[in-house]
Amino acid sequence: MSRPSQAKLTTADHNGVSVIQSQAHAAPPLPAVAGLQQVPQLVPANPSAGGGKALASSKMKKPQADKDSEEYRQRRERNNLAVKKSRMRSKQKAMDTQQRVNELKEENERLEAKIKLLSKELSVLKDLFLEHAHNLADNVQPPAGADGASPAPNNASANGQ
Repeated sequence: MSRPSQAKLTTADHNGVSVIQSQAHAAPPLPAVAGLQQVPQLVPANPSAGGGKALASSKMKKPQADKDSEEYRQRRERNNLAVKKSRMRSKQKAMDTQQRVNELKEENERLEAKIKLLSKELSVLKDLFLEHAHNLADNVQPPAGADGASPAPNNASANGQ
């Protein structure tokens, strides 16, 4: 499928941006996709002027102040102070982070030692419990009667004496 040739009409607006508008001569326009509109293409009126990107106002060149002027000296001094302050904050943040890391390592070591101690204590208590349970099981005598009835108490009042 080849597209028919289209004539292009270029106009420049007051910002130096060219708008390319196309007009179809020999063929009907392409079918519109539902919900989409055609958008004209924008190109710079002067192609050698910066590749078509608009510069932000902060990026535009300002007239250079004389390097010997008082204004330039003051700006440089303010900038130097700001850089020093920023670097000091950065160093302080790194020192604070390192201190926090050291504190967390010490806490981790203490907690690991506590875990070991509690694990040993648990092991000793389990051993004591199992030994006690084993001794209880050895001391318990099965009932004398095969029918499962408990033996008669050895009571003097039961014998009638």
